[in-house]
Amino acid sequence: MAQNIEHFATTEVEQLERLEFWNRIASETFCGLTIDSELESFDAEMWRWTMGDLTMIRPKSPNAAVQRNARIARNGGDRVMLHLQHTGSCLHTQANQVHHLRAGDVILTDSNENYRVDLSSDNDMLVVEMPRLALAQRMPNLNELLSCRIAGETPSSRLLHDFLLSLWRQGDQSNADPVMVKGVTDVFYNLLAMALSDRNVNADSDARLINRLKALVKARLCDPDLRPSDLADQLGVSIRTVQNAFATIGSTPSSYILSKRLALAADRLIAAPQLSITAITYECGFNDCSYFTRCFKQKFGVSPSAYRADH
Repeated sequence: MAQNIEHFATTEVEQLERLEFWNRIASETFCGLTIDSELESFDAEMWRWTMGDLTMIRPKSPNAAVQRNARIARNGGDRVMLHLQHTGSCLHTQANQVHHLRAGDVILTDSNENYRVDLSSDNDMLVVEMPRLALAQRMPNLNELLSCRIAGETPSSRLLHDFLLSLWRQGDQSNADPVMVKGVTDVFYNLLAMALSDRNVNADSDARLINRLKALVKARLCDPDLRPSDLADQLGVSIRTVQNAFATIGSTPSSYILSKRLALAADRLIAAPQLSITAITYECGFNDCSYFTRCFKQKFGVSPSAYRADH
């Protein structure tokens, strides 16, 4: 059956007790869920409701780290969880897979495996937990699709997004007819299965695109003027498409370029001892020595000169 929508807000709680209050609500909703934040004032709110065998929440929160303990979560049965990024962004980590989710993106999470979600500020998500069996009946290859990002641009993911928002806008459904509730949950499962199928169809093209982007970065790595927008222009795609492509490998265009430049610089420091660190800085696409040294130390834990001396 359906329940009325419950609303929770930290503004109703003393400031020092807000995070504790939020953790209590979270663990009551999903077993094993904890939230941590370094913010002094944790201002968040959440709507919670159920429909049939679906448990749904819409949390809005500031920067926070959300983690789920799989050992505790198993007490809730064999279930999977859908995270749909409505606004803001997050970094989703499970089973050594890291995905940067932006507005519209979807990911399906195994509730019986540890996962972590690092939320950006002003984060708004739609989250649904459901029995694994109900979805597996529609998607026999469900296990292959867990912890895989579904781009928000696909038609089926947009339909799923709109459908979940419409459920939330309906408000109190506690008196809904059981037949209607079953119809709504069936529609949800079918839309989710379509979105997962779209993800499979687009997987090959996503892989080809990221390989082309990697090749472009490699070819122009030493060009200090290389920007993510240049990659988009060269391939004739939008900057959003480039960002989403790098998100499939848990990165951003800028961080990927920086990482490759630093790796090249580390190699050159050892392979070319006759070159000064300044020369290597400019050779590897950096145009600021202080910035290069700062980034190098952050990645390798030592300065370029110390790195060369140690090797």
